[in-house]
Amino acid sequence: MKIAILGAECSGKTTLAKRLVAKLMGQGFSACGVDEALREWCATQQRTPQASEQREIALSQIERVHNAPACDYQIADTTALMTAIYSEVLFNDVSLYPLALKDQQRFDLVCVMGLDLPWVADGIQRDGLAMQAKVDSQLRHILQSQGITFSVIYGTGDERLHNAMAALANAQNLPQVTNERQTPWQWVCDKCSDAQCEHRTFSALLEAQPKP
Repeated sequence: MKIAILGAECSGKTTLAKRLVAKLMGQGFSACGVDEALREWCATQQRTPQASEQREIALSQIERVHNAPACDYQIADTTALMTAIYSEVLFNDVSLYPLALKDQQRFDLVCVMGLDLPWVADGIQRDGLAMQAKVDSQLRHILQSQGITFSVIYGTGDERLHNAMAALANAQNLPQVTNERQTPWQWVCDKCSDAQCEHRTFSALLEAQPKP
């Protein structure tokens, strides 16, 4: 089963992907993670990519997924679709969408990270809360317009991991296991863009930011 972890910057993709791999392996399954090509590219080049370099990064991400070892669960820390979205948001370039959307079809479960985690600076890869919200909105728009089903994953720490495992169980029509705290898992609309949901939290975070 191929699982895509998608989301804007600082939304917890990498942490969740790693925890999912560890959790599934702990349950006796074979699981592997596919790392984000962009993160490695930025670390090597010590800068963010230009418009002309976006396609190279998208292709690298696709290749990583294609070359990942066979296992019960393959968990991709982002896909080429996020590169296509950033290309549009940053450079007004929509040319990567056909390539990225074709690749996205290979995934069995798409998890979109909710915006309920505090934003934390992380060097050159992160552009701030305003960009986070813009990318999140565009990601949901693209998924909805293409008819791609997705689950929004909320929570911190073990709660987020539990909610991701519940989405996985739901995708496979398996019984959901109650977490250690015995808190009932609440499903959140997988096509949510309502301000009453996590965007309310996001607005509160924006208001809490110090004024320039």
